[in-house]
Amino acid sequence: MDTTIFGMNIKTFCVILLVLVAILLILLLTVISKLNVMARKYEALMSGKKGADLEKIIRVRFKEMDQVKANAKRVTKEHKEIKRSLKSCYSKLGIVKYDAFEQMAGKLSFVIALLNEDNSGFVFNSMHSREGCFNYAKEIIKGESYIPLSDEEKEAIEKAKTVQEEIDDLTNETDNDLNFEFDIPVNEPSPKQIYMANNAEQPMENEVEIDVRDI
Repeated sequence: MDTTIFGMNIKTFCVILLVLVAILLILLLTVISKLNVMARKYEALMSGKKGADLEKIIRVRFKEMDQVKANAKRVTKEHKEIKRSLKSCYSKLGIVKYDAFEQMAGKLSFVIALLNEDNSGFVFNSMHSREGCFNYAKEIIKGESYIPLSDEEKEAIEKAKTVQEEIDDLTNETDNDLNFEFDIPVNEPSPKQIYMANNAEQPMENEVEIDVRDI
């Protein structure tokens, strides 16, 4: 009479059990082999001179990290101090050239406005005449002056106030105009050829008039 285990013949059950035991032994040997390799690497790393060097390197790196944190705090503090100092520096400039007197031409008179971030500073007015040159300086506090200002002085102050906005607008326009994709038809002349043709048609002039009103 055959004996059964879990509904299977005992011989079949023993065969399956032996196969499972063999698989487990193979897996166990594989794990033991990997652990031995890792153990040898760990011992080689931590033993003798190499282990001492590793410990020293770790300590040096932690010390360097502390120095980096200290330098970062110092740089942050200096950055804040520089920003506070820049607020009082003259960073806005406005120039207006004009004729101070009717008998004078060439716009030799000029007004210069120098302002800081708070629109405080001074306006310098230089008036040229046939008899000499007259210079005036007026203090500006937050865009206003306690002394009456001429139209040219007011214009120079407004130019100085809006100089940063104009720079930002020009920068944005330049960025928007950048286009690195060119599609030039084969049968049409290139921009270089058009430029050379236009210059060849225009006569050369010996004198060039330069308008410095917008300097």
